[in-house]
Amino acid sequence: MILHSERGLLHVVRLGTTPFRRCWDLQRRLLDLRSDGAIPDTLLLTEHEPVYTLGRTGDPNHMLAPPDRLRAQQIEFLPIERGGDITYHGPGQLVGYPILNLLESHPDLHWYVRALEETIMRLLDHYGIRGSRHEKYTGVWVGENKICAIGIHTRGWVTMHGFALNVDTDLAAFDEIVPCGIRGKGVTSMSRELGRPVDQSHVEALCIEEFCSVLHYSLRLVLPESLPGYVSGNPDPASPLVKESG
Repeated sequence: MILHSERGLLHVVRLGTTPFRRCWDLQRRLLDLRSDGAIPDTLLLTEHEPVYTLGRTGDPNHMLAPPDRLRAQQIEFLPIERGGDITYHGPGQLVGYPILNLLESHPDLHWYVRALEETIMRLLDHYGIRGSRHEKYTGVWVGENKICAIGIHTRGWVTMHGFALNVDTDLAAFDEIVPCGIRGKGVTSMSRELGRPVDQSHVEALCIEEFCSVLHYSLRLVLPESLPGYVSGNPDPASPLVKESG
């Protein structure tokens, strides 16, 4: 499927459920390829198996669960290179990883984070949920509760990591941490705000639509198997980079 706009091409890859480490490795491979100009701007969309991650400026003490409990639940706690503090990823959460070269479009990190927030706020509007920005903190909020966390990393103006929107997430998982290192604030989800389950595939489709609208992209959906090394973990230079889907 291709949608047209006045800007460049965006490859969108719907990965389904992935282990965090596997997707993390994939992001780093794609960042290298984007930096070399081998692929266009790319958006990965996924839902992770349970994991806690800590940003490069985060405080490890914001993990409240003891290590033995995490081991018993087989949940990893990983320090990573994105900005921000600690967060949770798990089933019922839509995670987006834009791999974009901002130098070719809009080299402004403040603008970029605001654009991610705007994407999610427009998405929430489709459901009648009033998302907003907080005067002190990044992300998207519903009142005093965060519904979408944002944490990014850049290298040479190429981005990785991104946003995590709580669609139908088990919010009890956030009780094990100080979410985003912010005390005295809550966490919510779309299903909690609406009082009913929410179809994640529909949310994902709206996210793609609004991301392209806010950042002015033409869209091409591509298959995960088209990404170098996606299956084997080792890039295969003989493989085609893209197969059009839809």
